[in-house]
Amino acid sequence: MLHCKGKICPEHKVHAKLYGCTLVVDEENEVVLSVQCEDCVASQGGCKHAIAFLMWLHRRSEEPSCTSVECYWKKSKLSRVGSSMKYMTAKELSKGNPILPANSLVLEKFLEEARKRKLEDCELIKYQPSYSQTVTQAVSMHQLIYEFKNKSVEDFLKKVQISPTLIKQVEEETREQSESDLWFQLRYGRITASRAHEVSRCKTNDGTLVSLILGGKIPDTPSMKRGRILEDEVRKTVECRIKKKIISVA
Repeated sequence: MLHCKGKICPEHKVHAKLYGCTLVVDEENEVVLSVQCEDCVASQGGCKHAIAFLMWLHRRSEEPSCTSVECYWKKSKLSRVGSSMKYMTAKELSKGNPILPANSLVLEKFLEEARKRKLEDCELIKYQPSYSQTVTQAVSMHQLIYEFKNKSVEDFLKKVQISPTLIKQVEEETREQSESDLWFQLRYGRITASRAHEVSRCKTNDGTLVSLILGGKIPDTPSMKRGRILEDEVRKTVECRIKKKIISVA
C-alpha cells in the first residue's frame, strides 16, 4: 500500500491554512483505495480538494522521469504576493509547462468502475446523462425547480403528485434527520408555519431568514453538539428503565 499526503492551497485565500489530503493506493493492482481531505467540512461527501489532489497525482504519474526532482511541497507563486513580492502580472502567472493533452479514457474507466460498484454518493456521477435519481430525491424542492423552471405553474401542478406511499418512504429514509443526506435535500426551500410567521415580521429583503429558507444553517455550537449527544443517552436510559425499545422518528 502506498500512502501519499499533500497540501492543497486555497484558490481564494492563498495565505489561509492549507487543506491536508491523504491518498491510499494499491500499487500491485493499480487501484486507488481512498482519497480524503482532512481539513474540509464537506470532505464526507467528497470535496474539490480531494479531487484536485487525485487529479494532480494522476498528472504527475503521466510525466516522463527526469534527473531533477521538483519540490511538491512548495506553495503557489500567487501566495508570495504581499510578502516577498509586491505584485504579480497576468503574464508571469502564465509561465509554466504546457498543459498535457486531455485524455477521456480516464473518465470512461472511472465511470465504468463506478457502475460496477453501484456508487450513488459521487457528485461527478450526478452530472452524467445516464444518472437517474431515486423517487425520494426527485421530490426535493431543488429538483422540482430545476425540472419545471421553464414551464408554467399549471404544468407544475399537473405533474407533481406525491402519493401516501411515497410520503411514507420519505419519512422512513429521513428518520435520522441530520445524519441523512436526503433530510437536508428535502428541507431546502421548505416553508413551515414558523417560517411564514418570521417572514411576516421580517423587514430585510435578503438576510439570514432567506438564507435559512434556501438551505443555510446556523453555525453549530458546543451546546447544540451536547444536546445531540444527550438525546441518545437519555433515550438509552429510558429504554433501560421501561424495558422497551424506543424507535427514532423524525
